[in-house]
Amino acid sequence: MTIRGDQDHVPTEESRANVIKFSGAGLIQDQIAVLIGINDKTLRKYYRREIDLGKAKANYKIGGTLFNKAVDGDTTAMIFYLKTQAGWKEKTEIDHSISGGTSKHELIINVNGT
Repeated sequence: MTIRGDQDHVPTEESRANVIKFSGAGLIQDQIAVLIGINDKTLRKYYRREIDLGKAKANYKIGGTLFNKAVDGDTTAMIFYLKTQAGWKEKTEIDHSISGGTSKHELIINVNGT
């Protein structure tokens, strides 16, 4: 496949749709450019909107699916969502002093993001 520069490239509806699809699938710009048959500079010049749109659509679809799983009661999805969107985090504190021959381990889940 020959990689073309700016002067030879004319975007088409098909190439625009492909860039959206490739970007949404997580391909990096260098890979998308090769598949379209242009260099990465030309890709960014003519397809900036499609690159952004593909990523946004993918994030919306996956995020929506995750959100729906959380709402439906999937505990793992709930925890992931709250950690990434609500500032929840797990904090492990270990008390190294020994009382009665055992060590104390405590898991603290902080729900207010601090």
